[in-house]
Amino acid sequence: MFTETADKIFQEVIDKYHIINNPYQTFSSPYDKDDSLLEHLLYRKCWIDTVQWHYEDIIRDPDIDPVAALVLKRKIDSSNQDRTDMVEYIDGYFLEKYSNVTVLDSATINTESPAWGVDRLSILALKVYHMNEEANREDASQTHRESCRKKLDVLLEQRVDLSTAIQQLIDDIENGRKFMKVYKQMKMYNDDELNPVLRGQK
Repeated sequence: MFTETADKIFQEVIDKYHIINNPYQTFSSPYDKDDSLLEHLLYRKCWIDTVQWHYEDIIRDPDIDPVAALVLKRKIDSSNQDRTDMVEYIDGYFLEKYSNVTVLDSATINTESPAWGVDRLSILALKVYHMNEEANREDASQTHRESCRKKLDVLLEQRVDLSTAIQQLIDDIENGRKFMKVYKQMKMYNDDELNPVLRGQK
């Protein structure tokens, strides 16, 4: 099943990242994009999310140097663009894969594309990993650990539900019960022609 593959790859990414546990480490993927395109895209997607997760931790340091914070904010902006691009690549993969499916007359479109569901699943994998860390942190109070275990239980249930929903959506697309489109995000604030501040500096 697709979602089982995705969950496995996301765990691979998160475990590998935390060996060095540094957002500035070099990225490398065990999946070749020519031989294992979907796996490569999933791996890259979760790596972007994992690095950004830790960027977001760092920038919330109340004592961070303002100049360093601005540099990091730019990195987060760039990461958000990469994240969106990867979602569109993954949706493009599904669109191509199911391009020859006969769509039923009764078929409907979903509110969320498969890849945006995958985006949520990747973030959820990070939440599970870090909440599990907190639930077992030896220097934390018993109250803290118990609270985090309860939150972890909810996250694990949410992962089952989300995985099920994504798999059902893909099955419906494969069988013509749903159809999908890829809408480019058309982000305006990164575009020299669409952001009036950037346009004014040209």
